[in-house]
Amino acid sequence: MHKYILPVNNAFAENANAENAVGAKAYLLNQFEFFGLKTPLRTSITKPYIKRTPLSDIKEIEAIVKELWMQPQREHQYFAIEFFAAHKKSWTTSSLKLMEYCILHKSWWDSVDAIASEWTGPFFKLFPNKIPVIKKWNESPNMWLQRSSIMFQKAYKKDTDTALLSAYILNCKHSKEFFIQKAIGWALREYSKTNPDWVKQFVQNNALAPLSKREALKRIGK
Repeated sequence: MHKYILPVNNAFAENANAENAVGAKAYLLNQFEFFGLKTPLRTSITKPYIKRTPLSDIKEIEAIVKELWMQPQREHQYFAIEFFAAHKKSWTTSSLKLMEYCILHKSWWDSVDAIASEWTGPFFKLFPNKIPVIKKWNESPNMWLQRSSIMFQKAYKKDTDTALLSAYILNCKHSKEFFIQKAIGWALREYSKTNPDWVKQFVQNNALAPLSKREALKRIGK
């Protein structure tokens, strides 16, 4: 294990809670192991550590993320997301390869959505010339890449490119996948906080799945 990871791994192990671990594992359908750390406790370990031990070598940073992603406990993946986001000043265009790797491995909504918020959203603002990659994600048969293409703008607010949002949603609107239908609704719901009229009109003009429509309009009129 990389020397950077060891102190955090040891702290996770020292604070492990078997009862919490069982519940967390069940919540994610028994796909991942857990130390059983609640989020406030976990971040009280990781945030100060990241702050006091910054790195600058992007190759080392990415190697640490990759190693964290290989660990069995899910808290390590959460740490990886937080750690890499804290080093965005060191990102390069090649960092997108690592982001895609993490979307495609140990994939579930918790990691994929956090990556959209903490990594891909900021990345495509830093490197807008790489946005064409998202079209490939949207047209991919992999639902997690599709979900990522729909969700990457969820924190953009007034900077949302509605043409892209429309195109990526409409390309996936016939999907039967729960996680795609939910992503469509969530992306529209987030944008409705900025432009509710646009979202309402979009929903009226397009035949979306009931789940997508319900989620999209959840905040409108409240």
